[in-house]
Amino acid sequence: MSMNVLQLNKISPVQPIDPKEPDVSAKAMEVKGIGAQPPVQAAAAERLKCRLDRFRTLTLARGGQLEPQLRAIEELNVAKTENFVFSGHLDNGKNEETRKCAEKQTQDLAKQGQSESDQFGATKVTCRGAPEVCSEDKANLPAVKAKEPATFGLLESHNSQQPETGVTPLAVPTSSTPDQLQTLANASGNILEAHVGAKIGLAVQNTGKLTETNSPNSHTNHLTEYPPTIPNQKLSKKRKRKKMSGRNAGDAEDWQSSDEESEYDSSDEPEPTAKPLSGLTQESLVKEKFVSWVESNEMKQLSEEDRLQELLERPVEDERATTSYLMAQQESELLINKPREYQLELFERAKFENTIAVLDTGSGKTLIAVMLLKHTIDKELERRSSGELPRISFFLVDCVTLAFQQFAVIERNIDQKADRFCGSSGVDLWSKETWDTHFSQNMVIVCTAEVLYHCLMHSFISIEQINLLIFDEAHHAKKNHPYARIIREFYLEAKDSRKRPRIFGMTASPVDARVNVLEAAQELETLLHARIATTTDLGLLQRSVHKPEELNEYYDPLPYPFETALWWELRKSFGHLKYLTKTFQFAKHASSELGSWCSDQVWSYALDEEEAMKLERTLERKFMERGDGDPELLNTDLRQLGQIRDIVMAHPFREPKVDLNDLSSKVLKLHECLQDRFEAPTEQKCIVFVQQRYTAKLLADLFSRIGASKLKTGTLVGAGNGDLGDLNLSFRKQVLTLTRFRKGELNCLFATSIAEEGLDVPDCNLVVRFDPYRTTIQYMQSRGRARQAGSKYIHLIENGNLAHLRTIQDCRFGEVAVKNLCNSLPEDRLLRGNDYGLEEAGFWDKGNQSYLIPSTGARLTYGSCLAVLSHFVGSLGHKSEGNLSIDYVVRRNGNEFICEVVLPEQSPIRSAVGRPEPRKITARRAAAFQACVLLRRQKYLDENLVPTYQKTKRMLRNVNASLALKSKAKSEYARRVKSDFWKINAGTIPEELFLTVIYIPNVANLSPIGILTRSRFPDIPWFDLYLKEKETSIVQIHSLYYSLAVTEELLNDITTFTALFFDQLFRKVYEEDVTLRGYWIVPIYEHLQGLGDGKPFPLIDWSTLSSCIKKPTLEWDVNTPDALFEGKFITDPYNGGSRYITKGVRHDLRPRDQTPAGGISNVLRKKLNSGGRSAEEKAQMTQIIEQCNSVFKRSAKRSTFMSDDQPIIQAVRVNITRNWLDVPSKKDRDFVTDAYICPASLKISSFPVTFAAMGFQLPCIMWRIESCLIALDGFRSLNLDVKPEFALEALTRDSCNMGEHRGSQLDYQRGMAKNYERLEFLGDAFLKMATSIAIFAKFPADAPFDIHCHRMVMICNKNLFKNAVKTGIFEYIRSSEFVRREWYPEDLKLLHGKGAGQTPGTDTAVKRSQSLADKTIADVCEAMIGAAYLSRPTLYNFDNAVKAVTAMVGNDTHTVQRWGDYQKKYEMIACLLVKPSASQLDLLMQIARKDNYVFRNARLLRSAFLHRSYAYIYESIPSYERLESLGDALWDMVCVDWLFKTYPNRDPQWLTEHKMAMVANKFQAALCVRLGFNKHIRFTGDLLRVQISNYVDELVEAEDRAKGSPDYWNDVRSPPKALADVLEAYVGALFVDSKFDYRQVERFFNDHVLPYFTNMDLYDSFAEDHPTTRLSNLLLKSFGCINHRVWAHEIACEDPTTNYNMAGVWVHDQVIGEGRAPSSKSAKIGASKDALDKVRALTRDEFREKYGCDCKEEDTKAVLAGEKEVPLGTAI
Repeated sequence: MSMNVLQLNKISPVQPIDPKEPDVSAKAMEVKGIGAQPPVQAAAAERLKCRLDRFRTLTLARGGQLEPQLRAIEELNVAKTENFVFSGHLDNGKNEETRKCAEKQTQDLAKQGQSESDQFGATKVTCRGAPEVCSEDKANLPAVKAKEPATFGLLESHNSQQPETGVTPLAVPTSSTPDQLQTLANASGNILEAHVGAKIGLAVQNTGKLTETNSPNSHTNHLTEYPPTIPNQKLSKKRKRKKMSGRNAGDAEDWQSSDEESEYDSSDEPEPTAKPLSGLTQESLVKEKFVSWVESNEMKQLSEEDRLQELLERPVEDERATTSYLMAQQESELLINKPREYQLELFERAKFENTIAVLDTGSGKTLIAVMLLKHTIDKELERRSSGELPRISFFLVDCVTLAFQQFAVIERNIDQKADRFCGSSGVDLWSKETWDTHFSQNMVIVCTAEVLYHCLMHSFISIEQINLLIFDEAHHAKKNHPYARIIREFYLEAKDSRKRPRIFGMTASPVDARVNVLEAAQELETLLHARIATTTDLGLLQRSVHKPEELNEYYDPLPYPFETALWWELRKSFGHLKYLTKTFQFAKHASSELGSWCSDQVWSYALDEEEAMKLERTLERKFMERGDGDPELLNTDLRQLGQIRDIVMAHPFREPKVDLNDLSSKVLKLHECLQDRFEAPTEQKCIVFVQQRYTAKLLADLFSRIGASKLKTGTLVGAGNGDLGDLNLSFRKQVLTLTRFRKGELNCLFATSIAEEGLDVPDCNLVVRFDPYRTTIQYMQSRGRARQAGSKYIHLIENGNLAHLRTIQDCRFGEVAVKNLCNSLPEDRLLRGNDYGLEEAGFWDKGNQSYLIPSTGARLTYGSCLAVLSHFVGSLGHKSEGNLSIDYVVRRNGNEFICEVVLPEQSPIRSAVGRPEPRKITARRAAAFQACVLLRRQKYLDENLVPTYQKTKRMLRNVNASLALKSKAKSEYARRVKSDFWKINAGTIPEELFLTVIYIPNVANLSPIGILTRSRFPDIPWFDLYLKEKETSIVQIHSLYYSLAVTEELLNDITTFTALFFDQLFRKVYEEDVTLRGYWIVPIYEHLQGLGDGKPFPLIDWSTLSSCIKKPTLEWDVNTPDALFEGKFITDPYNGGSRYITKGVRHDLRPRDQTPAGGISNVLRKKLNSGGRSAEEKAQMTQIIEQCNSVFKRSAKRSTFMSDDQPIIQAVRVNITRNWLDVPSKKDRDFVTDAYICPASLKISSFPVTFAAMGFQLPCIMWRIESCLIALDGFRSLNLDVKPEFALEALTRDSCNMGEHRGSQLDYQRGMAKNYERLEFLGDAFLKMATSIAIFAKFPADAPFDIHCHRMVMICNKNLFKNAVKTGIFEYIRSSEFVRREWYPEDLKLLHGKGAGQTPGTDTAVKRSQSLADKTIADVCEAMIGAAYLSRPTLYNFDNAVKAVTAMVGNDTHTVQRWGDYQKKYEMIACLLVKPSASQLDLLMQIARKDNYVFRNARLLRSAFLHRSYAYIYESIPSYERLESLGDALWDMVCVDWLFKTYPNRDPQWLTEHKMAMVANKFQAALCVRLGFNKHIRFTGDLLRVQISNYVDELVEAEDRAKGSPDYWNDVRSPPKALADVLEAYVGALFVDSKFDYRQVERFFNDHVLPYFTNMDLYDSFAEDHPTTRLSNLLLKSFGCINHRVWAHEIACEDPTTNYNMAGVWVHDQVIGEGRAPSSKSAKIGASKDALDKVRALTRDEFREKYGCDCKEEDTKAVLAGEKEVPLGTAI
């Protein structure tokens, strides 16, 4: 006997079942044709079935859905004492043999349990499992052939080790078809996905590998699962991981990405034995722990993941199975995402003939009406444009409530003016002129039918002026209803039938009373002059409407109504008051229906303060209407009202008890139904339907007192007629109640019939009919409120009440009668869907197109194209990645049909249109055929027509990840030390030189200094020097325009002076060669007169230059006057580090005296502290004459300088190593400046002291100038002309982790220019914009996917890095701080001084290479683009930046050199050049009024408002996706540009965080609504419509609450992305229509965006919404934990395209949250969310105890204050 065995792996042991268990009989599994099974196997099957039902119950409780013929398989961790439940629902069907088979199965199974049959041919079986009784059946088993008995394979174990592996086999019918087994396999995969940890597999006994065999002669699939354990098991090839050790599989990435590792000087570190762990060492250890955790965690996940992957990636074998599977994956549980085929077909029908749509509640009738309205409006605009008289559309409703609701739907879904009218608007008093105004201003009127009848009757409008009549709840059209009167008296009276309006009716049932269904339907068709259209194929509706499970709950018979004590007390004194009659009646009625407590409570509601005031006003009004009444009677009535109210208010109302003393059996049964469902937190919603408003109010109040803890009650009743003693609810309160119900603030509504019909009530999980319905349509409509998957519809029935049972039976039979009526309709009035007639598929290949691939012989035909296309869509991804539906839009084209197939958003090709065909189904296949051809041509199908896109997508994802360079990847690169500037005219004797004057204003002791160069210096930006510790002084640099003519004598003088300068100040003597010298130094007059004239000669202090040349130095002798030592520059020829500025002679000191305190130099102090010297030696060393004499002790000269007659001069020691570009370092602050010297061994310089002092600043100044010149060289190498200040900034990197602005900087380089980050921020935006424009212009018809690929390749970091390396940009990057050896001339040979004797340009002390991260180089490229953008000659001349982009991306797609080239390369696609329709021109004018810009191309504008779901064939215009991609880049650029210019001192992180607010979808959506653009969006699908509508409601509320604050939009939930997309697409269209004029983008920004962001402080916390930031703030601020970090680690797979990242939140050596994603960024976000879920509910003490947090409070405060670095980092 052939058998299929489905095996389940157990996670934990289950209580074994005793084979002798009496409740488990062999007969329990007895089926026709098979004998009894052994008890053990029967018990195992019983237990497994129980677990199946438990899973199903769990799934439904969670809001999930099970397909009717899909069986869920789930391994649960069941406790030993837990009950096992099995359910089976055997469909008897109509076939007699099938019925007999089912009855036999029922009888056999009933021997073990109980059975009961319902009225509709289904048998419910309740069986007993071990050890306790099982629950009632709820599920359907897999389908079994109708004429074959179900045969179950014996449950046998052929594997002796099976118990040890934890495998329990489940029998599967051997007669199951391959489709059924595949369906079962798919279901198994879904369960795996839904419940992580389950280990599911498909197996065949005695097989060892996964196989599928499906021969033509066999219906058996042989499927085997993998072994349950994996340590020595071979993994599937696609999911096999590489062996990972250490970091071979990928480096972990942390929160704070940095460019370079910190460098430590080992010489400055303590001995290893005493060395604590440094920050980086600790970080490395933690990182190693994290990597180990990742690897161990991965191994635990491999087994179940591999099985899941195999199931999910199993190819689908035939079209039917694929379509069913895909539809199951994409189903929306709430609303229709896109129009279903029946909706599109009904829409097409309604365009050409009067139609009454009979569809179930919730099936999307309103969507069809909206589509029809849009179509009618478009046609009307065409009519008006041709000069015809205007006509308008009417949407008619039956009640005021629906007028408000349907108007809200219409207003938000059409882009024309609409209005709403009802009797309460006072329309009865309007004149014809008033009506004419309204009719002329609106295209659609939503009103009650009575209003339109009134207008037609008074001839305010004629029937010929109406183009469309929509009848909502059309079943009301009968007898003298306004619906019927409008048709009879006006519509049919129109003589010219061609001028009659189109009619469209909507109803769930054509009847609303107990009448003959056929006669009622015929009458409805006659009255509305329309034909009913519906569907008999429930398959067309099953994806749209969930049917609830109906249950009967019985309660004990109610007592007769009785009078309570309070009732009698009031009756005795006030029973004669007529206005209390209704209250007395209901209070007595409530005693029986609700109980005595509710009966008394009626009076507290009827006479509360609000109701009492209503009664008083009503009594007064009626008295005034009588006119001749006695005032005393009114006073008596009011006095009695006060008296009865006093009695009621004084009555001791107590809390109710849940028993029959206070409550009726009916209420107690309701309490039982609600209690369990709402005892625990839940998202379920419930409606309890009652007949009277008082009942709703009483029950809502009652259950707020006695209900479950999580039950939140409310009431929904009608507006009422205002009768005395009647409760009512205004429409506004109804809307507010529904809003609270939708948001979950209420979860149980007690409602009257108002909630049955029309109102947009959220779908519920439970509907209870507390009071029975009266008609079939009430039954159908109230049941339609239970549309959630797994919902229940409960009838409360009184035991023995035959009227209740008869009502239920009559209404159910009424529904059957309606369906029979639908079945009996003529063929042409049934909606069959596009699949109707597929049984005739044999003719597909006869005479139709085919596509042959010669290399393989694969052939695409009409017969195979649907399967190929379904297979391709199935390869796009899993349902979690988005909607994967295929939509076919069929339109009539004369006598033929044209179809467009719309593929999912993930597809690289979004749609295709087939050729016209005579039948819908062939048109559908023609579209699918064309789509497959396009996919093949673009190589998304291989030569065998097998999808390649998923692999391509994975490869692209992997490429995308690889293009994002790792921030830690470093290399050594060449580093420029000298600029090419010095090579200009080098090697010659100069004939002219150019003067640059350098001076520091307002500093008295520094005189200007001049630099003469062979070529004019560029305009070097001014910068600061830190001459004082915390104060800066500006260095001004002026390059004079005119040159200085050079003679031989002058050249000799300035050369000599320059040589003296280097010798005296820096002890450098060079071999003179004027042909090699790059610059000369000259003194400048301090007055700087003539600086503005640009002439150099008058500015040079020639006299000082001449005197210094003649006598460079003076030497001391005994005759030297003391005055000579005041304010002089003195050098020590024997010590290059000793330079002094003298103050004067100290006559109180002698050469042999000890140096005064504070005057001992740093060098001498170090010698004294080195040890090994006696006191006498130290005393001698600290003598003044000993300290200042630098001559070698053994030198004969030394004694000549030891005269005791020398004066002692007090001086200031010059710190020649000081970096004046930065604040003083600790070493600088410790430098001893006081000095006491003897002059014998020193030289007195002839340089003015102010000139010498300025000369000591020159190394830093020249180093900065050199950096600027090198940066300019870098730009010139790319032929870019950039301003020097931006050039230097773009190429400056001052630390390894510049992006971490909230933490300590690593390897910080002191005294650098501004780093490149701000320019990178700007350049990144321009790069994105420029490449987007280039792609848009060059590929005007490419798909969005291709656009993304093109742009990604160009702007990715790897491409920028590659091109930067190719062009050598790295050489020009300035990454090192000031080094004194680098500023000296390199072309001259050094004769004396440190480094003397080396070949010029080979000084080993000069660093000629630098370690740069790859990402740093890529970032610099973006910064260079930013610099080029800022260097534009005029405001809108972007040519320089465009050239920079071309140079950086090195791609053929972007080769333009000027901004204007973009527009020249663009050719608009042909479909946008077609003459626009009237509707498109109307849109143009409407938008012009909103944005003050008139589009040239109306079809281009329309494209910006076409959602991707809107079929191309409707208007032959592409959707907004391409424009949205362009607009996104433009929007980003204009926001970044404004932020950059407005906040020049803000760091890039602040700019980025605040840009997030400006480019956020939430803001863009809010602005879209503010501009009214949402009304112009064209889409298909009810889901998006409802999402937009709900969002607009919330946005309006938020704006009201904000009271004028512009950030109101931030308090609203995330909006539908379509709103933001449309706004960006509009900006893109605006740019294209204006011929690529960026000024229009800025205008739009200034007009509409900027007003929201005048105060950016409002958005300081916007970035904190990021999960990682929220987690960091929570841990640091709330829990005081500083030891945390987020790591990410790449998991390498055998197939590199399947690599992914795993992230973990690390807190005190443990992972508290984890996430997986293709990119590390997404993985970190997932891990942060996971951690937030786990810790957000904890208190500080609970967190610290749970995770062992011992962080000190003072450390946390220091971190928050920025005084201490976070050990492991908390920044993003």
